[in-house]
Amino acid sequence: MKQSQFEARHRDAWAAFTVQLEALEKSKADAEASTRFAADYRQLCQQLALAETRGYGSHLVERLQGLAMRAHQQFYRHRSHLAADLLGFLLAGFPRLVREQWRSVALASLLFYGSLLLMGGLVYVFPDLVYSVMDPAQVASMESMYDPDARRIGPLSERGSGDDWMMFGHYIMNNIGIAFQTFAGGLLFGLGSLFFLLFNGITIGAVAGHLSEIGYTETFWSFVIGHGAFELTAITFAGAAGLQLGWALLAPGRLPRAEALRRAASESVKLVAGVIVMLLIAAFIEAYWSSIALSATWLKYLIGGGLWLLVGAYFLLVGRSPHAPD
Repeated sequence: MKQSQFEARHRDAWAAFTVQLEALEKSKADAEASTRFAADYRQLCQQLALAETRGYGSHLVERLQGLAMRAHQQFYRHRSHLAADLLGFLLAGFPRLVREQWRSVALASLLFYGSLLLMGGLVYVFPDLVYSVMDPAQVASMESMYDPDARRIGPLSERGSGDDWMMFGHYIMNNIGIAFQTFAGGLLFGLGSLFFLLFNGITIGAVAGHLSEIGYTETFWSFVIGHGAFELTAITFAGAAGLQLGWALLAPGRLPRAEALRRAASESVKLVAGVIVMLLIAAFIEAYWSSIALSATWLKYLIGGGLWLLVGAYFLLVGRSPHAPD
């Protein structure tokens, strides 16, 4: 393709990109323009590469290089804003949001922890009750995972330490899958979130009650106490977000249900974003710390208790300053 044809084909696009770039440099770009910017920037880079490969005139190449350099600066400047926004959310916005939505968080916590404690107590007192929740093969599998004689404890306890990174990925996928189910279940007028909160609470409670009753208390509780601070809290937050969706559908007030759902989703999705961060932390702790079998289990209890206090202090205290970033 001749240079004149190349310029004629892309002239309008370059002119539009220049206007968009100037708006970004003056911080006056609208949301739609900002969304298109990355794709337009990649397209410009491809056109610059073609111009250089085909040996087009220096005037054209220098013009495109100038646009690409300016676009590069804006692209990474706006990416840094996203990083700053995420940091601000974690340092203040997330705990503040949890406190603002304390009613749904309290309800989800009552459903989850209430069913967990109740089922755990019942199984501890009536051991055969565990088989109403899990089949014998599952119970045997749980017992082998937390056998005090195992070199490593937890799922796939026979793995080598070099496989911890694989388990890290497994825990991420498993935990995020559970959280997403619990959240998305809210679209069924809240019934799905209600079900998954109770189901997970009952299942975890049955496992805890059974392993405690057969004497595996030390291996089980020292395993779960560390990552549980993040994982169990995240599950309740996912349930709270789902319950908000369900309530918007059940009681939209004067709004159409679609609009009430949209407004509820805009807040609950922020809560789920924080949930994902918590589950990443939980997966890391579970893969690299919880599974280690230590003779000094008091150290695991000490660190695990510290993590629970840290999570509690974070959501109760962080972001209370009126000058804290949102």
